[in-house]
Amino acid sequence: MPDQAIAIFWFRRDLRFEDNAGLYHAMKADLPVLPLFIFDKHILDDLEDKNDARVMFLHDTLSAMHDRLGEKGSSLLIRHGTPQQVWKDILKDYPVKAVYTNHDYEPYARERDETINQLLTKHDIPFRTYKDQVIFEKDEVLTNSGGYYKVFTPYKNAWLSQLSDSLLEPYTSALSFDNWYQTKALGLPSLPDLGFERADIEIPPNRIDEETIDHYDKTRDYPALDGTSRLGIHLRHGTLSIRKLTRKAKEMNQTYLNELIWREFYMQILFHAPQVVDTSFKPKYDRIPWRNDEDEFERWCTGTTGYPIVDAGMRELNKIGYMHNRVRMITASFLTKHLLIDWRWGEAYFAKKLLDYELANNNGGWQWAAGSGVDAQPYFRVFNPYSQADKFDKEEEYIKKWVPEYGTDDYPEPMVDHKEARERAINTYKKALNQ
Repeated sequence: MPDQAIAIFWFRRDLRFEDNAGLYHAMKADLPVLPLFIFDKHILDDLEDKNDARVMFLHDTLSAMHDRLGEKGSSLLIRHGTPQQVWKDILKDYPVKAVYTNHDYEPYARERDETINQLLTKHDIPFRTYKDQVIFEKDEVLTNSGGYYKVFTPYKNAWLSQLSDSLLEPYTSALSFDNWYQTKALGLPSLPDLGFERADIEIPPNRIDEETIDHYDKTRDYPALDGTSRLGIHLRHGTLSIRKLTRKAKEMNQTYLNELIWREFYMQILFHAPQVVDTSFKPKYDRIPWRNDEDEFERWCTGTTGYPIVDAGMRELNKIGYMHNRVRMITASFLTKHLLIDWRWGEAYFAKKLLDYELANNNGGWQWAAGSGVDAQPYFRVFNPYSQADKFDKEEEYIKKWVPEYGTDDYPEPMVDHKEARERAINTYKKALNQ
């Protein structure tokens, strides 16, 4: 064990040196800082695809950070295991006097952090955590009666009324400090060491395209256009600062800013009502007798439903790990309403495939589509895939890109009739909800 007392900064969903709240506070303290990242076996072991592009992205990002730290005479400590065991080993290997990190709000993360906090407390080591991945968290935006918001518009208005320029000020880059723990390069496990391999999916660039944001309100609903920022994966893993993106959105486009507020709306729902992970936010919606036909689910997954806009979206997702936001709503509505398949099945499939997967957003979006969530569409609103395609992909550019056999004899007939499926969904929901 080295003699020099150190602090550890634990990277999780904040993989950047610039404008990182917890890392800034660690560097401002008086101990040399050793940065840590844990490839969590609890998470990795649940991933079915061993060429998962998200693990590749994490590994590439950490490799680049590792190299930048080398220029400061330091290194990134990377461990693979369960967090509790990793921390037990670290406390044997290093004279740790303080641990810094940023808040995480998902149920597993909160349970993990409480376990590590208890372990550190036994060793008289303070565990200091900070707000970093959101502008407002936990109980910072509440109703007049002190409860959390369950409807988006009043939440948005309260959020905006509390927003100030000071909240968006960036933290000083950690690379401008000199108190990095000086150590020879620590080993970086390879992807195969972690049980994974490189994927052939391209990761969207970590770049704020001002033109996209400027025109977002006019282009965001048209899947054939390159009209969305594709920055979800970078917000998810913190390779992009939410403060930086919010500053830009505030300057340029209210509609884009609203999408960032939706992200925080769903995060505060997950924080205050963690039961939504497994159950409907509106409990009576768990009375719906889902059909859950496995063959029909498979056709939805593979994009062979006979509904072109649905199939295009699913094939886009399967191919590049992304689906246009408008089409996410259409495909989710189709699964839960036309096929009467449990929203949890669709949510789990998106969780497996989406590069930008984030529990709060994914859960919130699926429960919105199913009618079971906060501020959700009413159960009798059933998207018509034909009219949606006609409105948002009139020239069929998006459909033809992802479904090349569309319009030929090779393309399947619709697996259900829209009118009949709509009536079946409305009747099923109505009967279950009125019990």
